[in-house]
Amino acid sequence: MICGLLFSMIAFAQAQPGQGRPAGGLGGRMGMNPEARVKQLDEKLKLSDDQKTKLTAIFTDQADAQKKLREESIGDRQAMMEKMQKQRAELETKITAVLTEDQKKTYKAMLDEQRAEMEKRMKERQGGN
Repeated sequence: MICGLLFSMIAFAQAQPGQGRPAGGLGGRMGMNPEARVKQLDEKLKLSDDQKTKLTAIFTDQADAQKKLREESIGDRQAMMEKMQKQRAELETKITAVLTEDQKKTYKAMLDEQRAEMEKRMKERQGGN
């Protein structure tokens, strides 16, 4: 649940203009276009052409859904966060459905590393650093 909330907060933060976050990592990935996201995954997972096509479609659909959600949820931040958390979980399910068993292991390790980095950044912010 905490990880889902983290992803929701990240997605919401990416929707805000001028946040000045560097590209790369989880935040950078969330702000990338579908093709760039697939390229980033391909570098780590060695995707087949079929997987690239499927993942590009998944990321395109997800970007459209998030845009629509942001437009519909203006003023209701809590509702938007909850819906984004649900969308993020659905996205992860769709992504893993396209991957082989070995790729799923690598992908899970990538997510775990990104979550750890996000938690570290959040702790640093809370500590005033």
